[in-house]
Amino acid sequence: MRADEFQQIFPLGDKNDAYAQFFVGQSYLKMLTTERVGIANVTFEPGCRNNWHIHHKGGQILLCTAGRGYYQEWGKPAQELKPGDVVNIPLEVKHWHGAAPDSWFSHLAVEVPAEGASNEWLEEVAEQEYSKLK
Repeated sequence: MRADEFQQIFPLGDKNDAYAQFFVGQSYLKMLTTERVGIANVTFEPGCRNNWHIHHKGGQILLCTAGRGYYQEWGKPAQELKPGDVVNIPLEVKHWHGAAPDSWFSHLAVEVPAEGASNEWLEEVAEQEYSKLK
């Protein structure tokens, strides 16, 4: 399936070149709003996922809208995500999220505003761990 064939509610956006160094595989990014609360539609090709990372201060909420993906906190098993799922990512928790190996995946990333909020990007998700996911 091509990117333009993946059915989703929000626009696909452009290739996520600005953050490509923090992803394995191809992702797409479409900012839906940057006023008061940043909300982006992030789309992952099958097998695409972001690196482990930590949200300092503000945090993030994921609203899953299309396809199938995963979210995992450090030291815990990965949880499958599907449309309608909501993930409230705790502050200061190392985690990753992305598509299942065989499915496109899309979520809205809601940035919780806070003074001095930042992301700390870390290592890639180990291929041997990711390959165990269905």
